Amino acid sequence: MGMNIAEKLGSLKASGRKGLIIYVTAGCPDYSTTLQAVKAAAEAGADLVEIGLPFSDPMADGPVIQQAATQALAAGATVGKALELITLLQQQTSIPLAVMTYYNIVLQFGIERFAESFAGAGISGLIIPDLPIEEAAAVEPACRQAGIDLIKFIAPTTTPERIKTICRQASGFLYCISSTGVTGVRQTDYNQIAPLLAAVRRETDLPLAIGFGIGGPEAACQAAKHADAVIVGSAVMDRLLHGSLANVQELIYSIRQALDKECDRQ
Repeated sequence: MGMNIAEKLGSLKASGRKGLIIYVTAGCPDYSTTLQAVKAAAEAGADLVEIGLPFSDPMADGPVIQQAATQALAAGATVGKALELITLLQQQTSIPLAVMTYYNIVLQFGIERFAESFAGAGISGLIIPDLPIEEAAAVEPACRQAGIDLIKFIAPTTTPERIKTICRQASGFLYCISSTGVTGVRQTDYNQIAPLLAAVRRETDLPLAIGFGIGGPEAACQAAKHADAVIVGSAVMDRLLHGSLANVQELIYSIRQALDKECDRQ
């Protein structure tokens, strides 16, 4: 087993490199493709992969990831199969893994059982977009017990008071949403969230990762000026749904190269 999330992103931050976090939907179009996609992402320079567990009502996700989830569920995706996938990935790669899913899936599976099973399979982080900080107490103890970081979200609408509360409870990294709305590639002015990120940095030393809207190298560099890592999901899944693994690898490699160049210039 390789580094966990905090170690990986922490060591990147310490060396002045920007982290690249890639999202893939488990089981879309099938599990062997997901396995290959994660390995391809690791080879192309990703630092961390979020494995999305498909859910029938993914309220934080835009059309591409919704389509990926629908396709995965239609092909018979289950939590059990995702566990098998992660177990295989841990044997075949050393990239840190996080699971992104919705609270209902965790609840149905059983909170303690979910945390224990996925920690046993080899994840080091859990991301639940529809779990507000007030309800995180239901999941936090099980994650702590299992040695998993429960990743917290900060949005442009988060109040200063709430930022303090979230930062006190956060571990691993902070998932900073670039704009309100759902996931998907869009034009975003990342300068607009600079004040928000500055406020967060006053409260925590944890790495900050920006997600939502990053479609390619240029947007990744714009976002990385303000954060320690960038998260790319819809652009990856779009290429998996309508292109090939080679397209996915090419996209990730181009973002990695651009981020490294950007860091060298700074």
